[in-house]
Amino acid sequence: MAESSRRGALLALENLGRRSVAAVEEAGYVLALFAESVFWIFAGPVYKQPVRVPAVFTQMVETGIAAAPIVFILSFAVGVMLAIQGIHTLKTFGAESQVVVGIALSETREFGALITGILVAGRSGSALAARIGTMQVNQEIDALRVMGINPVRYLVSPALLAMLVMVPTLTFFADLAGLLGGAIYCALELGLSYSAYWDRTIEVLEVDDVTQGLIKSTVFATIIALIGVTNGFAVTGGAEGVGRATTRAVVLSISYIVVADMLFTYFLNR
Repeated sequence: MAESSRRGALLALENLGRRSVAAVEEAGYVLALFAESVFWIFAGPVYKQPVRVPAVFTQMVETGIAAAPIVFILSFAVGVMLAIQGIHTLKTFGAESQVVVGIALSETREFGALITGILVAGRSGSALAARIGTMQVNQEIDALRVMGINPVRYLVSPALLAMLVMVPTLTFFADLAGLLGGAIYCALELGLSYSAYWDRTIEVLEVDDVTQGLIKSTVFATIIALIGVTNGFAVTGGAEGVGRATTRAVVLSISYIVVADMLFTYFLNR
């Protein structure tokens, strides 16, 4: 019995060690991909292998323009939700009019970037992992290498650059949509005029409030792109492997986004 318990403990410790080593290796691979992607973005023209501009614009359309309607709808709904909860809470203190302050700060600092990051991770991050994973299964990545085309420059750098441009842009768009949702609900519930709402919002908000959300969104964009391509390159096992990699990319991206958001919120609001 004691021998069996000891073997079980050793096996659990061995599994923990293997998982730890795998996590460190994956983190190193992600950092290497990031460094190589940035290298090709800036040094590609020097080596006469620039990142393809049409590929960047294609990724920008898929990541940003196509996602704008759903970002608007959900951000608008979040703005309405903040207004409902804020008015309900502040009624206790007879300060319903102060809900504008809560909506403005919460939307720009927190929810605009978070909602956008989660939506882009679920939509574009999964598509990126699936596309690269399918190419890996079909040996198209190896074909690129045989033709002398660097897969990181060809696939990763355009995706990273497009994410870095479009996710902050979508975040700013989400901020406006959320503030609009709050304005409409406040007008209906409190009779607050739109001009008074926007005047109060502009009075409360500072540049740092909007910048905080945009900084978060830049980090979220990097996380989404790197997690997506990393899981795509790691695909094995055919179509089933592509499905696993896609699911894993979405789960990891959203998890890292939430953790990163928590850390940013803690350090930027102390």
